[in-house]
Amino acid sequence: MTATIKIGPHLVGAGERPFVVAEMSGNHNGDLNRALTIVDAVAESGAHALKLQTYRPDTITIDVDTPAFRISSGHELWGGENLYRLYERAHTPYEWHAPIFERARERGLTVFSSPFDATAVELLESLDAPAYKIASSELVDLPLIRLVASTGKPMVISTGMATVAEIDAAVRTARDAGAAGIVLLACTASYPAPPADSNLRRLPVLAGAFDVPVGLSDHTPGIGVAVASVALGACFIEKHVTLDRADGGVDSDFSLNPAELAALVAESGRAYAALGGTAIGPTPAEQEGLRFRRSLFVVEDVRAGDPVTARNVRSIRPAGGLPPVEIDRVLGRTFATDVPRGTPLSWDLI
Repeated sequence: MTATIKIGPHLVGAGERPFVVAEMSGNHNGDLNRALTIVDAVAESGAHALKLQTYRPDTITIDVDTPAFRISSGHELWGGENLYRLYERAHTPYEWHAPIFERARERGLTVFSSPFDATAVELLESLDAPAYKIASSELVDLPLIRLVASTGKPMVISTGMATVAEIDAAVRTARDAGAAGIVLLACTASYPAPPADSNLRRLPVLAGAFDVPVGLSDHTPGIGVAVASVALGACFIEKHVTLDRADGGVDSDFSLNPAELAALVAESGRAYAALGGTAIGPTPAEQEGLRFRRSLFVVEDVRAGDPVTARNVRSIRPAGGLPPVEIDRVLGRTFATDVPRGTPLSWDLI
């Protein structure tokens, strides 16, 4: 598998600590000051990057209110909503991008976005975005992928809803058009997503099939699924973030608050560290523990000529005496010398 790609100053790949990306989406609730406060909270959490979505309602849909342009009434969060009105509430105005990018960079965050048309790519190029994300629904928009890849930047592609053939077409298009590396994200394009639909076992399949680093764009509640993904090879984790779910917002129900985002950064790092290697045997950290394995000790003061019995020799902690398996071979023998209680048993004593 391709070892790493570079997003800003960060190496992203199987040999690196998971790259944690906070997605602001529409959780600014139409308030630039709130958006900037989210940037600050993301920086303080220890996350590595902030991601936006760059579109206007007119660049992602049209203002038509027929059934085809409405979300199904049974949808948990947005049932019955008109697409144009939803995107009107959720979008991040183009004129906000520069101050958000500036604040993120001031706070040490890598910042990039998902573009949804050529005007978005043009804006993000003017802001020197270091990478681009293709959203799951746009994976089938090969002309958009070709345009984004032609910037020569790294690309992150979410694969929610996609078949293997569709993913293959997107990856081929991106590579042929000049993308500087690709990360594929497993994703369940459901909002919120049931953990049982995460299918994390597909991560190594994606990595092997397309020879790319893989990660997870996660819409499940909490951090459990995201942390678990690290064990299956995720080196990139994206989660939506808000200041407080109680504040509402289009994505707040499946977003992390700042404390949860900080926990994700910490726990995904621990999960990565825990992967270790494949060697079986004592680790350096277990050396002290080896001293306290059980062994045979003399547990009563004895004199030369006394028989070895289950009363005066036992298997106890610490190590240092004969292995416990030798108990049947020593019972019934006699001590060759006086031995004080607490002496490790050895063959020269009997």
